Amino acid sequence: MRFAPLIVFAGACLLTALASAQTYPTKPIRLIAPSSAGGPVDVIARILSPAWSEALGQQIVIDNRAGAAGQIGAEMVAKALPDGYTLLLGFSGPLVIVPQINVSTPYDTLKDFAPISLAASAPYVLLVHPNVAAKSVKELVALAKAQPGKLNFSSGGTGVGIHMAGELFNLTAGVKITHVPYKGAGPGMTALLAGEVDMMFNGLSAALPQVKAGRLRALALGGDKRSALMPDLPTIAESGYQFNTSGWYGPLAPKDTPRAIVAKLRETLVQTLKMPQVRDRLNDIAVEVNGSTPEEFTALLRQELATWGKVVEAAGLKGKQIN
Repeated sequence: MRFAPLIVFAGACLLTALASAQTYPTKPIRLIAPSSAGGPVDVIARILSPAWSEALGQQIVIDNRAGAAGQIGAEMVAKALPDGYTLLLGFSGPLVIVPQINVSTPYDTLKDFAPISLAASAPYVLLVHPNVAAKSVKELVALAKAQPGKLNFSSGGTGVGIHMAGELFNLTAGVKITHVPYKGAGPGMTALLAGEVDMMFNGLSAALPQVKAGRLRALALGGDKRSALMPDLPTIAESGYQFNTSGWYGPLAPKDTPRAIVAKLRETLVQTLKMPQVRDRLNDIAVEVNGSTPEEFTALLRQELATWGKVVEAAGLKGKQIN
């Protein structure tokens, strides 16, 4: 019976975890937004947090931790206590792209996090400066092939989703449009507006005012359907190129977070996503409401890791410096 003390200890730990999950949460929750204030990750976090806080009965505090394409914020959560009080609003950059580029990424996406639920997704839009002599994707491709290496595109830094959308475009269309990284999507958009670069993929919500004002030209929308905000804008697939360029967002907890806590976080988040005031505010900025099981979110991460791993390898990005 020498194993009896171990069994008793394990049982006590299980009961403690169950009791903790039943009373959770008893204090404010920190939601790490691994981006600068005002970016899409931050905006989505601030739309979700008031209603999600109400559903949980505790305040959710947004903590912006920008840097290294989201890696800094993601590492903080990966190494946090698995008690449900430190969460990550994850997106493609730190979870499925950075680990493919940075061989010394200090966390493993599939081993160091407990996915809660996919929350939202938003298509990227392909933008060009008005001086670019292309009014369709096919015309842009023809221009790039006629002047190899001359055109360039901006992004919010090496390894972020809008950078990889440009690399995927290069590979799919068989062109070489040079990447110019900036420290954030905002500076990248400023560069495009000033004509410092020719092209950019960016979120539709950020692009819409500039397109309507005639300061930028939209050529196509990522995702699998057109947007009600720009119904005349074709998708990239309709333009003849089969690839998806949508961003996605969803919260994750550190690994070993009790399942009951993950379940409560998911249940209350799904309730939040169904609230009209949340859904309407997200739709107003061209963000679609999702919602999934932890298993479905995990499956998406596996799929995205495989997809972007191929792009990183083909584009020769392995080992490149992450901004």
